[in-house]
Amino acid sequence: MRTNRPPARRFPALLAASAALLPFLLTACTGEAPGDGRGADEPVLPPVHAGFDYQLGGAYAPPEGVDVVARDHTASPAPGAYNICYVNAFQAQPGKEEDWDPDLLLRDDAGDVVMDEEWDEAMLDIGTAAKRGRIAEKVNGWIDRCASKGFQAVEPDNYDSYTRAPDGLLSADDAKAFLALLSAHAHDRGLAIGQKNTVELAPEREEVGLDFAVVEECGAYRECGDYVNAFGPHVLVVEYSERGLRTACDGWGDDIGVVRRDLDLVTKGSPGYVRETCEDG
Repeated sequence: MRTNRPPARRFPALLAASAALLPFLLTACTGEAPGDGRGADEPVLPPVHAGFDYQLGGAYAPPEGVDVVARDHTASPAPGAYNICYVNAFQAQPGKEEDWDPDLLLRDDAGDVVMDEEWDEAMLDIGTAAKRGRIAEKVNGWIDRCASKGFQAVEPDNYDSYTRAPDGLLSADDAKAFLALLSAHAHDRGLAIGQKNTVELAPEREEVGLDFAVVEECGAYRECGDYVNAFGPHVLVVEYSERGLRTACDGWGDDIGVVRRDLDLVTKGSPGYVRETCEDG
């Protein structure tokens, strides 16, 4: 399952950097992580077992104890935190098919655009090297803006779109080849890159060039162990149910970052807002 993606809204960052997050501030300001000897072009991974907040529905000041924040690429990073930049890489945003050249939209045998019906998104045609390159050029432009804004990592969504395409139109190899293009570009820009969901391809993360994972409902679907086997402690989990949160926390909460959010990912103070962590239980 994937979360829906309501349009991200800019929100003034109100939280001052704390001493505990000084390493991330130094990284952003100097391009070098303290004590690790790495320059600006080498990605820095998210801290492990960190306080995590998933803010794709709109940016707000991170709650106390949050070290890692994920926001849409149209938003700005949260000061004082490690920031992950969300991009919808494998599908068009709802109603935004016109943003793509018509031949880059995946089409069935009748010539109709293939839709992800659950999210009302047109799938992109990553079925050939030429089209993968053209699609990557656009997505890499978003990645460039993520880097320019000061994000430390990128999270390309819908890696698993090939599983929702009609038989024979897309394959796992197509998805891996396309994400490898994005990985190489992100690394060139000094960004780490996370695998989004797609547990069946987690064992092949090194081949694709992936550094960490952002996964939804691995507790609910009992998949957290598969991601940890592939990525070690470099896993960030978003659950949408109390049961999923408890399963993820009981099994893996001492090793990885886990948060429960409301399905619409609304901003703090909005009706329906939910944010819970392993410590809240």
